[in-house]
Amino acid sequence: MRKHTIAVIVNDQPGVLQRVSGLFGRRGFNIESITVGQSEEKGLSRMVIVTTSDDKMLDQMSKQLYKLIDVIKVDDISSNPMVARELALIKVTALPERRPEIMGIVDTFRAAVVDIGTESMMVQAVGDTDKIDAMIELMQPYGIVELSRTGVTAMVRGNIK
Repeated sequence: MRKHTIAVIVNDQPGVLQRVSGLFGRRGFNIESITVGQSEEKGLSRMVIVTTSDDKMLDQMSKQLYKLIDVIKVDDISSNPMVARELALIKVTALPERRPEIMGIVDTFRAAVVDIGTESMMVQAVGDTDKIDAMIELMQPYGIVELSRTGVTAMVRGNIK
């Protein structure tokens, strides 16, 4: 069992996300992350799904996905060199005397402060999942008030399609 990142090109239609995620659920696959958005072609969307399975199970899932009418292409991009990114917004308790410490973490991770309140700060971090996990771990002692993560989006590097 290993982690797979799957890019799925689908028709941009209502209900497609539900049908794709329902297929995963019915087959007993857990979706660890899913992002959906416009693709380079009008009328098509790109889903990036992260799941854990063995190669045989993944092959079966790909075949099942192709049976859905709105699925155009399924590609396991995790076997190729790829760029994968995630966005996190992290709101932490930040009294004025603790802000320099928090800013040190923000700078180290090349993150950005996107909002400051009287008792809190909101930090935006972009990077791979490990980077986001590490940033969250270092922010825990300050008191995470709220956390929102986008899930992974990814593309194959270079000229490979």
